[in-house]
Amino acid sequence: QEEMRTTSGQRRRKSIKRLRVVEAFRKSGNKPEWMVLKNLPVLPPELRPMVQLDGGRFATSDLNDLYRRVINRNNRLKRLIDLQAPEIIVRNEKRMLQEAVDALIDNGKRGRSISGTHNHKLKSLSDLLRGKQGRFRQNLLGKRVDYSGRSVIAVGPSLKLNECGLPRKMALELFKPFVMNSLVMNGYAHNIKSAKRLAEKGTPEVWDILEGIIEQRPVLLNRAPTLHRLGIQAFKPILVDGGAIRVHPLVCTAFNADFDGDQMAVHVPLSEGAVMEANQVMMSSQNMLSPSSGQPIVTPTLDIVLGCYYLTLKKPNQNGSEIKSFSTFDDALLAHSLNVISIQTPISIHK
Repeated sequence: QEEMRTTSGQRRRKSIKRLRVVEAFRKSGNKPEWMVLKNLPVLPPELRPMVQLDGGRFATSDLNDLYRRVINRNNRLKRLIDLQAPEIIVRNEKRMLQEAVDALIDNGKRGRSISGTHNHKLKSLSDLLRGKQGRFRQNLLGKRVDYSGRSVIAVGPSLKLNECGLPRKMALELFKPFVMNSLVMNGYAHNIKSAKRLAEKGTPEVWDILEGIIEQRPVLLNRAPTLHRLGIQAFKPILVDGGAIRVHPLVCTAFNADFDGDQMAVHVPLSEGAVMEANQVMMSSQNMLSPSSGQPIVTPTLDIVLGCYYLTLKKPNQNGSEIKSFSTFDDALLAHSLNVISIQTPISIHK
C-alpha cells in the first residue's frame, strides 16, 4: 500500500494488481503456500512409451525428456544446497528448475519453448490435452463405434435418389452379425464360430445372404460437419465394387458434398424403431425441401441440366423426321450403339 501511495504509472498499476491477489487470498481463506507444488505427479510409463526402431535405436515420448530435465535440475539444486553454494548460484538453479517444471506442464507458455532434436518443440502435458488431436476431443468426446464405416464418396449416376452404393467389403463388415445369424439359421454353419469363418472367406452363399439382408435394412450417411437436419439421411444400400461410397449427385446439395475427395460416414440402424424411422422419415426421397426455407433442395445443376438440354435438343435436319418405334428400351439402346438413331431421335416404345 505504501508503494501505491508513493509511486505512479506502470509501477503503481503493478502494485495494485499484486494487492488484488493478496486481498483475494485473505478473503477466500486460502494460504499462499498451497499454490506451491511440493510433489510433482509423474505420468505412468504406458502414457509416455519408448518404441524400438529398426537398427536397435529407440524413439521416446517428449514427456520423458521434460521429466528428465526436471529430475536433473532438482538433483543439481539439492547438491548445490548440500555444498552450501553461494546464494546467487542457488537462486539461479531454482529459477532453472521452475522453468523445467513450467515446460513440463505447458511448454512455451512462458516465452521461449524448449526444443528437442532437429529443433522440434517438445509436447508438454497441456499439449496432450488441448486441440483437435488432444485427449478430450480425440478420445473422450468422439469414439469409434460398432456398425459404422467411413470412405471417400464418388458419383453414382445410375443410382436412384434414395439409393447409395456401398463397397462390398465394407457392407460385409457392417452387416457381419446379421450374415452370421442367417448362415446359422439357414444351416450353412453349425455355430457362430464356423459362420464367422465362412463370412470372412466370402463364399457365394454369403453374398446371396448379404443381398437379402440389405434389401430390408437401410443405412444412414453422414457428412461432417452436420450443420442442419439433412446432414444425416437414410439410403437403401446397393453393393458396388471398389472402395468408394457411391452417392446420387442430386443429394449432394443437402450434404454440401462434392467429389473432390470428401469423406462420408455410414451407420447401420439396429432396432426396429430406428429402421422404421429411417425408412419413413430419413429417406432422401422424403427430404426434398430445405427445412430452413422450404425451397427445393434437390434440384438439377451443372452437367445434369446440360445433359437434359442436349437430350431434348432438336437439330435443324430433324424437323420432319419420323418417330422410330421399338419394342423395348434395350432395342433402342442397341440401335443407338449401332448408329441407326442419334441420341436426339424421337422414339416410341411398344411393349
